[in-house]
Amino acid sequence: MDSKLLARIGAIVFVAIAITMTAIEMARAPEPMREAPVSVAETTATDPLLIELRRCQSLGQAGASDPDCLRAWAENRRRFLAPGSRPDARIADGATPQEN
Repeated sequence: MDSKLLARIGAIVFVAIAITMTAIEMARAPEPMREAPVSVAETTATDPLLIELRRCQSLGQAGASDPDCLRAWAENRRRFLAPGSRPDARIADGATPQEN
């Protein structure tokens, strides 16, 4: 067979697959919009640590030498690593990971 013929057949097959995939995707019913948790929005607007961490993030590399950012990151680590920091709703104490 001629290489041009093989290239044309390959291109036709590729276009046919692309059209089929597009038709399948368009035929799907749209997924319902998921609502964001309300409690997260309330805490993000009022938590001074989160506000400071966002400011430090906007500083970029300069944040690594900013004393306020260093304090904010230390406090964030302390909160994250605190013994009671795991929410009961997500991770139960003493829960073992399930094997698949």
